[in-house]
Amino acid sequence: MGPRQCGKTTLARQIAADRRAEYFDLEDSADAARFQNPMLALEGLRGLVVIDEIQRVPGIFEVVRVLADRPRTAARFLLLGSAAPGLVKGASESLAGRAGLVDMSGFDIREVGASRFGELTGCLFLGHAGQR
Repeated sequence: MGPRQCGKTTLARQIAADRRAEYFDLEDSADAARFQNPMLALEGLRGLVVIDEIQRVPGIFEVVRVLADRPRTAARFLLLGSAAPGLVKGASESLAGRAGLVDMSGFDIREVGASRFGELTGCLFLGHAGQR
């Protein structure tokens, strides 16, 4: 969980690629359509399942809880979404004892270096004659 543009999706896509995971982006209309019935979309999957923009499917935490509690479930879930208070509360209540939350923040100047900070954050620093 974390603010927009902090790298949640980028990191999750890399993890998914490294592990050959099933990846769903619920901002994608095709993926969203599959989640009209979340149980049907998820119950037969194995390995790592990544679901991005999870806040777009109300009630999905209950489905994930049911699947996580089944002894024969061969899937583990990486869920990404906004840090909205309702979403965090829904996750912590529905998945209590089953999930850990990772809070991501934006870039820190010590991480990217002063010379690249504006480039990576989308900020434009103007000097003389419009120089960056």
